[in-house]
Amino acid sequence: MDAGTLIENFAEFAKNKNIDRPTMIRILEDVFRTMIRRKFETDDNFDIIINADKGDLEIWRFREIVDDNSEDIWDYDKISLSDARRIEPDFEIGEEVAEEVKLEDFGRRAVMTARQTLIQKIKDLEKDNLFNRYKELVGEIILAEVYQILSKEVLLIDAEGNEVILPKPEQIHKDRYRKGESVRAIVHRVEMMNGNPRIILSRTSPVFLERLFESEVPEVYDGLITIKKVVREPGERAKVAVESYDDRIDPVGACVGMKGSRIHSIVRELQNENIDVINFTDNMDLYISRSLSPAKISSLKIDAEDKRVSVYLKPDQVSLAIGKGGQNIKLASKLVGFEIDVFRELDEYEEEDVVLEEFSDEIDAWVIDEFKKTGLDTAKSVLALSMDDLTRRTDLEEETIEDVIKILNQEFE
Repeated sequence: MDAGTLIENFAEFAKNKNIDRPTMIRILEDVFRTMIRRKFETDDNFDIIINADKGDLEIWRFREIVDDNSEDIWDYDKISLSDARRIEPDFEIGEEVAEEVKLEDFGRRAVMTARQTLIQKIKDLEKDNLFNRYKELVGEIILAEVYQILSKEVLLIDAEGNEVILPKPEQIHKDRYRKGESVRAIVHRVEMMNGNPRIILSRTSPVFLERLFESEVPEVYDGLITIKKVVREPGERAKVAVESYDDRIDPVGACVGMKGSRIHSIVRELQNENIDVINFTDNMDLYISRSLSPAKISSLKIDAEDKRVSVYLKPDQVSLAIGKGGQNIKLASKLVGFEIDVFRELDEYEEEDVVLEEFSDEIDAWVIDEFKKTGLDTAKSVLALSMDDLTRRTDLEEETIEDVIKILNQEFE
């Protein structure tokens, strides 16, 4: 393979990979200099001239002429007078010899290695460019097409034909994918694995919900409304705290839209995820109260040192505060940054009830805390529920719950 063919083939390959001309020339020169160093040990006294458009390559070696008996004759940048005169008979000592080195002089194997190296360098550069481009897109929404559905992940193709990955943990559990369909997700992270960029998408990240609000609510996109915090149980429930710096703008109303027009499209995208939009405030009492929406609290007590808050509600509000499977209270705790304990306010007819702390000599404190986390802070509130409800609402074993029920029943016998 001659120099022209090698350079033309490489230039065409680089062009197809969208590699710019200066980068292409730099890669060519790097590879040729590597060839020179392998053959001559150094490339310090070599000039390389490349014209990629015409496929031209010139390699020139420069050496100073010295006497045949000189001690410097073995230096890389010196040539004996007799050797110089074989190139040009009228050379004299002290002059500089410019000798052109042909690509063929390096041997067929070296040229083939150079060709493979050029192709590999372009592929490596392409990988680096992809990695760097997606690194800048972390946290942004992209649209990709499903092309393969595996048990642990879904493989997709972006607009430029690059493979991106949506792992199972980053999928909303209600999502169902079909080959060829378009999927929206955020770029969650980008990592190098065995020299190849691995682009991970997510639909469960709170950032995905935040970006959806930016795309559907112009005031959020323009910065008139700020999203202070997002917490999610993907596909089930989410809470979004918003704030407006313009008194004329109702941040909750703007995010929800007329008759829910703005938030409905977000809810559909998230497989009917129930989204509570809450007006952020620095008043922690009010913020906690809003975070437990739709429940209405009667009073609360904040322990700032232990980052806990005790919330008191009417009996009919307890289940609303806790929510299905404890989702509402878990999300509220994450949103405000406090562990929330729910307590029922006793009505007059419940005065004979006994708080669970009264049984601390018979029931372990951690067991009592498990019940209190779900709003069950009295004996009768526990006894009013079935074994299935108690097992579902707490993380306790059935045997432990049975022991507790036995102890509580003895109190009222």
